[in-house]
Amino acid sequence: MKVYIAADHRGFSLRESIIEYLSRAGYDVVDDSVAKLDPTDDYPVVAQRLVKDVLSSDDQDVRGILICGSGQGVCMAANRFKGIRALLGYDRHAVKSARTDDDANVLCLPADILKTEDANVLAETFLNTPFVPEARYVRRIREMDDM
Repeated sequence: MKVYIAADHRGFSLRESIIEYLSRAGYDVVDDSVAKLDPTDDYPVVAQRLVKDVLSSDDQDVRGILICGSGQGVCMAANRFKGIRALLGYDRHAVKSARTDDDANVLCLPADILKTEDANVLAETFLNTPFVPEARYVRRIREMDDM
């Protein structure tokens, strides 16, 4: 599975930890962030870069992970793109539900709140929870895409 990951300045160090964790676990991780910390970067630009890569990927099971201070900014920016179903990951239940019911394809994490270990658990939950393609879930996703 290919996993794109990107963060703004507030999520920069958490991003590095998650990349290391996921790489050790065998995921194909692509870092969509800038090479070095830029305290003046803007989360909409970061989110757009990652979303475009997720949407244009040839990998059938591609996912994205975005990180900013609250997680809210990157989540709002990502959800402006058709075909993206980004979730704010604050606990395992929310992440699991968004994967099983909504086929979420981008996980947004709040760097100001999460400890590294908790972020790793949420990323692992996001990547290992399958979508349950029940008719009502598929219908709702189609309705969102038609908006």
